Amino acid sequence: MDHIYITEQGQLVELCQQYQRAEVLVIDTEFVRTRTLYPRLGLLQAYDGNTLALIDPVALDDLIPFWQLLENSEVRKVLHACSEDLEVFLHTGKVKPSNLIDSQIMMAFLGHGISVGYAAMVKHFLAIELDKSESRTDWTKRPLSDKQLRYAAADVEHLFTLYPKLLAQLSDAGWLAAAEQESEALVNRKFTPTDESQLYQTVKMAWRLRPEQLNRLQHLALWRYQQAQKRDLPLGFVAKDHTLLALAQYNPKSVGAMAGLEGAEVQDIRHKGKAMLTVLKAANQAPADTYPPRIVRLDQYPGYKQTYKRLKEFLQQIAQEHQLAMENLSSKKQMNQFLSWHYKINNADKAPEQVDLIQGWRAQLLAERLTDFANNKFIG
Repeated sequence: MDHIYITEQGQLVELCQQYQRAEVLVIDTEFVRTRTLYPRLGLLQAYDGNTLALIDPVALDDLIPFWQLLENSEVRKVLHACSEDLEVFLHTGKVKPSNLIDSQIMMAFLGHGISVGYAAMVKHFLAIELDKSESRTDWTKRPLSDKQLRYAAADVEHLFTLYPKLLAQLSDAGWLAAAEQESEALVNRKFTPTDESQLYQTVKMAWRLRPEQLNRLQHLALWRYQQAQKRDLPLGFVAKDHTLLALAQYNPKSVGAMAGLEGAEVQDIRHKGKAMLTVLKAANQAPADTYPPRIVRLDQYPGYKQTYKRLKEFLQQIAQEHQLAMENLSSKKQMNQFLSWHYKINNADKAPEQVDLIQGWRAQLLAERLTDFANNKFIG
């Protein structure tokens, strides 16, 4: 299919004025994310059924007309597997899209699995074999080849053709509202600000530490995150998890002492040792009544294995009743969310909005059955 390549501001403004009148706009992004915390945008693709445009963010200084388009709730935005695209919108455009639906989520509700790829979807519906040889290209380098541009255009061309088919099948199956809610929930999760005070809980093996040690880990994890943001580096490029864990556990008083700790990465100590020592000194001045409580492991809760098995069997029954794949109704993570909330573990009861099984379409589907089941069947 023919496409236009947008490199001038006037072109972009005119294009986005046209797109603002569209009912459906298919969007994709190409980006690079190899040694950075945030994805670096290399190309924007969009198609409204009339004009397929490849928008060059390297050539353009101002993408505001496109970011404003994302906020237009009158235009349905369709993307496939858009988790990282959302990160591009958040960190490059500072814009939260509205009226968005993810075709990967639509496919999941149609029984194709929760992570079907774009090429597999196109092959299934259109019997077209896509060339994915450019999937690992550096999209920030210029000029882009004709082959790269054709590859990028195909990522929106076929999705526009497929979307009405997916929409009709999903409506007939009765899962359209659920797919819309799942897509909206994905957007909301990506745009929920990170609670920096809780980053320490994501460090591997943090549950092993006592409150005093968790306090040090809390300070170290916050420092690492802020350094990663400032320098646009992956967290592990600032310091590895096992380095932070070792420093929090043993509380070394010098860089030399750090180097002798089991688990501490030599490179981390060599390049960041002095900075981390400063963080530890500040952490050690915190009053004891501000220390985080010990992390309770859900899998160590009395009767967890039996309880998890019962919950899984119950949810499988519900899924079968509604001809829904179990992976759509609940993952292991979502079941554990519910159990942590039910047992009030690690203050999970204070954030019910983070428990998927009692929110949105799942709550409507399960109604009171899940709570009744939990109260009557769970051990403990």
